[in-house]
Amino acid sequence: MKGLPSVDRAIRALSRFPGVGPKSAQRMIFHLLRGEDKRADELIHALEGLRDQVGCCRVCHNLAEGERCWVCEDHSRDDTLLCVVEESVDLMAMERAGLYRGVYHVLGGRLNPLEGVEPEHLSFASLQRRLEAGVIKEVVIATNPTVEGEATAHYISQIVTPYIDRVTRLAYGLPMGGELEYLDESTLYQALAGRRSF
Repeated sequence: MKGLPSVDRAIRALSRFPGVGPKSAQRMIFHLLRGEDKRADELIHALEGLRDQVGCCRVCHNLAEGERCWVCEDHSRDDTLLCVVEESVDLMAMERAGLYRGVYHVLGGRLNPLEGVEPEHLSFASLQRRLEAGVIKEVVIATNPTVEGEATAHYISQIVTPYIDRVTRLAYGLPMGGELEYLDESTLYQALAGRRSF
């Protein structure tokens, strides 16, 4: 913005976030500047807290504000059941569903050789160490249903199968409330291939 380099820097910084374009970033910045309450100070304080307090769990690589995350600290969870997800946001989605009571392993992304993401860039080595400990009895692979997610799932299964007999994959298929005519071919294929007895 002409004559306002600080505003321009803030808009550019915010517009780098997913789902935030320059117009949305500009509205946010002007909202902060208009506020007579301390919204900007609260945001700065919250961001400093993220930078200074939030790190990576030394066990599962989830977000944590200490050495271990809240899932790994919960002794009521089934530590023989391990769900492997791509990112912490996927773990949060699983937790919102409220059905899973095992533990997690967060890879920190998915394999994508075209973008330079190779196995050594993800937390596969620590996954293998967890399997070698002999506590885990089942691994649930919960990577996203993308080409990269499927490649990552196959790589995980290669790591897991020497240690674990039961390796499962999240089912894909029809969304609740969806209609067949609006679904893409891949979703219909997965739903048909993963059908079960009724």
